[in-house]
Amino acid sequence: MAGVDCQILIIGCGISGVTAAKTLTDAGFNKVRILEATNRSGGRLLTGTLGTDIIDLGAAFIHGPSEENPVFRVARHYWLLSPEALTEENQSADVSERPPMVSNWFSCSGQRLSAKDMRPALIMYSQIMDDTSMCSSEEPQWTSVGHFMRSEAKRRAAEAWKDKDEATRNLLFSALSALFKVECCSNASNSMDDIDLAGFCTYENLKGLDCTIQGGFELVIKNLVSELPPGIVTYNRPVRCVHWNNTESSGSGVTVECEDGERIAADHVILTVPLGYLQKHHSTLFHPPLPPPKVHSIQNLGFGTCNKVFVEFDVPWWGPNCEIIYLVWKDEEDITDHVTDVKQRWIRKMSSFTVQEKSESHAHILCGWIAGREAEYMESLPEEEFKQSVTELIQRFTGESRIRTDKVLKAKSHVKNWKSPMSDVHFHHVRVFQETLLSCQKESYALAGLVIRGRVVLTLTLQ
Repeated sequence: MAGVDCQILIIGCGISGVTAAKTLTDAGFNKVRILEATNRSGGRLLTGTLGTDIIDLGAAFIHGPSEENPVFRVARHYWLLSPEALTEENQSADVSERPPMVSNWFSCSGQRLSAKDMRPALIMYSQIMDDTSMCSSEEPQWTSVGHFMRSEAKRRAAEAWKDKDEATRNLLFSALSALFKVECCSNASNSMDDIDLAGFCTYENLKGLDCTIQGGFELVIKNLVSELPPGIVTYNRPVRCVHWNNTESSGSGVTVECEDGERIAADHVILTVPLGYLQKHHSTLFHPPLPPPKVHSIQNLGFGTCNKVFVEFDVPWWGPNCEIIYLVWKDEEDITDHVTDVKQRWIRKMSSFTVQEKSESHAHILCGWIAGREAEYMESLPEEEFKQSVTELIQRFTGESRIRTDKVLKAKSHVKNWKSPMSDVHFHHVRVFQETLLSCQKESYALAGLVIRGRVVLTLTLQ
């Protein structure tokens, strides 16, 4: 059926599904329905509280908040951005998703390190990451992003740091380890060795300084949903299988089979499930199965875990203008971004804390970052053991055994996120073979979502 009377079924009520529904209904399509597996809209947009303070447990920042970014335009439309984020200066800033931040550095010996002394490591890290964009698949000497980063760091340091004494060089190399762990969080990878260099180079950043949503990112979804026709969303309706290519119907449409046995006929289906969920369930989610090239691409998508740990303090132990804190283990001069003994040393992966914006309650809150297998192991720990480990980490690096954490909360971004199996592995890093997934040519199927556009990846991230 053609025209505005066709039946359109959208699977998933995250920002992709909601935006698709709003675009269609605004265009006059009057038979649009969303099936959502959980009891809420938003997917990985989830706003919560720590005490009386609002925190984003899921996506927190708009990366590249400029006119090119549709998420930015939506947030602006609903007046959810600060005046600063709306300035032309902020929107035109080109920071390659690494905005300048006031940093404090601490070592595992309990010393506060001079930001000036650590600056050579920060400069080298930024230069190396910028130079990844100049690499190509025609340069086989680097097997991964991690290989490139380590090789280039050692090569460049041999010249740039040749006049520094051995202790200083080792400390700077250890600082690079901390920064490389931060990069793992940006990519939700166990190690940067997991990421294909040629694929990594396809990522293009939009201009603009990262910005947050006043009142929490979930307000974006709430505003969008409020403008949809009443009753368009059916909650708690997980989908078992999409029967496409006339397997369930004599017509030209698609039949969607729900977990409760209901079968819903549609002329078109838009699937907006997380790609991690798709990777895990594609063999049963489609009948007939997707063609081998698509399956091959799905199986080679890179996904991982990135968790946030919110910690509240009575009194800040960081500087008044500090925006990010780096923790440096002095024995990591070999440049490593993961630990070999996860059970004993998982806490080492948490190498940075970002300072949350001041709230009305004037609480002092930090957000710690951890990714990979270390993050997954952290989730398995009893709550008290987890909290004790975080407290001891902070006490060790500050040298203050009297420091106490008032509240500690962990937020997860993978299969166990918010106790929802439908939010399977939201963080995606580019690997080889992905282009096949993007190309649909004249076939009767296509996939929708946040992270399968071409070179520009529009992200709503935990960071």
